[in-house]
Amino acid sequence: MFDVINLKNELQKQRSKWISEENVLEYYKTLFNNIDAENATTLNQLNSKSTVADNTFDFDKLDTNAIFHITDIRKICIDYRLRFLDTVYFKDNYPSEAISKIQALEKTHCTTLGGFKIVAPMEVFKLKKADDPLLFVPMGNGFYYLIHKWGNDISPFRKLKYWSIKNIENLAISLAIISIIFTAISYPFFFTKPASFGYLLMLFMFYFKGAVGMVFIFCGSSGKNFSEYSWQSQYDKIS
Repeated sequence: MFDVINLKNELQKQRSKWISEENVLEYYKTLFNNIDAENATTLNQLNSKSTVADNTFDFDKLDTNAIFHITDIRKICIDYRLRFLDTVYFKDNYPSEAISKIQALEKTHCTTLGGFKIVAPMEVFKLKKADDPLLFVPMGNGFYYLIHKWGNDISPFRKLKYWSIKNIENLAISLAIISIIFTAISYPFFFTKPASFGYLLMLFMFYFKGAVGMVFIFCGSSGKNFSEYSWQSQYDKIS
């Protein structure tokens, strides 16, 4: 009574209402060529040194949860020993979602974005190793707009791991704690009788000076710098 419906034929009929069968291949070839060209342009913007200081946005169309000040970015970078650098130094590949979000943002705000920045560990700027990168563009007055986050989440222990080299004050506290621990463990080997405060202080200073000396030797040979000074440096060593 009723003929069965061939969904493929129905789809073809629907498509023929706006494009002929002969022009389908040419249409899609042109479409994908245009997409490839747009992607190439966006990647070129990301991989090129930009002189753009800030970008123009329609503020009514912005996501307020994606707007951050440089002081917030600086605090996170120092706490987790991350870098905030131009994307030209980024060595890894960009996910398609990041490219799509850039293009969508440009179309929404009728602008061409520039001055892209990345927040990521220093390793990502030397090797292809995605580890929670954050892609920003400047908005002016120290504000940045977060476009996309991808990669692996950072371990919660990273902040603790790099706490001692966050700044010189933290390093001094860490060395003092280590020296106190060594003093408490080893003083029975040096004193047969209960040691006075003066002797304990002398032993503590012995360990503390030794620890400081070892740090100076390590820092001198590796060229590492404190996080509060290196968070915007493109170099892995003191320059």
